[in-house]
Amino acid sequence: MSEYELQTGTVMPSSEEASANGPKPTGSGTAISSKQEEESIGGWARSLTLLGGLWLFGVRFFKTLTRPPYEFREIVQQLNAIGLRSMSLVTVVGIVIGAVLTMQSRPTMLKFGAEAFIPVMVAISVMRELSPVLISVILSGRVGAGIAAELGSMRATEQIDAMDVSALDPYKLLVFTRVVACMVALPLLCIYADFLALVGSWIVEKLDAGMSINLFINSVQAGTEFSDYLPGVAKTIFFGFTIGIVGCYEGYNSKGGTEGVGKSATDAAVTSSLLIILLDVLFVKLTLMLWPT
Repeated sequence: MSEYELQTGTVMPSSEEASANGPKPTGSGTAISSKQEEESIGGWARSLTLLGGLWLFGVRFFKTLTRPPYEFREIVQQLNAIGLRSMSLVTVVGIVIGAVLTMQSRPTMLKFGAEAFIPVMVAISVMRELSPVLISVILSGRVGAGIAAELGSMRATEQIDAMDVSALDPYKLLVFTRVVACMVALPLLCIYADFLALVGSWIVEKLDAGMSINLFINSVQAGTEFSDYLPGVAKTIFFGFTIGIVGCYEGYNSKGGTEGVGKSATDAAVTSSLLIILLDVLFVKLTLMLWPT
C-alpha cells in the first residue's frame, strides 16, 4: 500500500484493474467510423462520376464540331451575354490588378534600386499569369454559374425535353453555342484586362514617380517578348472551354427542380474554378518547357 493510500485510507486500483475498468469501444463508435468510410467512398465515387461525365460531355462537343451547320445567330447572342456583359467587371478587375501590383512591388524594387524595372515586372506578371487566371476564375462564377442556372431552369421546366421530342438537338443549340462563345470571349477579355492592368500600373507610376506614358510604354516594349504574351492568351481558350463545358454539364443534367438549379449553379462555379487552377499548373509547366527563358 502506498503512502498516499495510508494517509487517505483510499485504495488505488492497480494498472491492470484500471485498464480492465477503462472505457471500452462501443457499438456507436464503430458505426460512426463505418459511416465516415462510406461518406469518403461516396465522395470519391461522385468525383469520378463527375469527371467521367465531363469527359463524355467534352467529347460530344468535338463530335458536334464536325457536323455543320452551326447556329451562328445563337453564338453571337451568347457572345453578347458572356463577353459584353462581363466587360464592366473585367474593367474594374484589370485596373485594380495593375495598380495593386505596382503599389505592392514598389517598396521592394526601391530597396534594390530596381525602380526602373517596375513596368516590365508588372507587364510580364500580368500577361503571363495574373490576368488569365484571375479573369477566368472570376468569370467562372459569373458566366459558369449563369449558364448552369439557365440550362437548369430549362431542364426543370422540361424545355430541353420538349426539344428532344420535337427532333431538335438541344446539345447543339444550347451547349455547343455557349461553349464556343466562352472560348472566343475569354481570350478577348484577357487581352482587354492586360491593357487595363498596364493602364492601372502607369497611373500609379505617374502619381508616385511622375513617369511619362512614353517612358512607360518604351520600358514595357523593351522588356517583353512575344513569348510573354502568347501563352497567357492561349490558355484562356482552354479556360473558356472549361467554364462552358462545366456550366453546361451541371445545368443540362440538373435534377431536383428549382432546388437543383441552385445546386447546379454552385457546383458549376466551384468545379470550373478548381479545374482552371489545376489546368494552370500544367500550362505553366508546358510554357517553361517551350520557352525556358
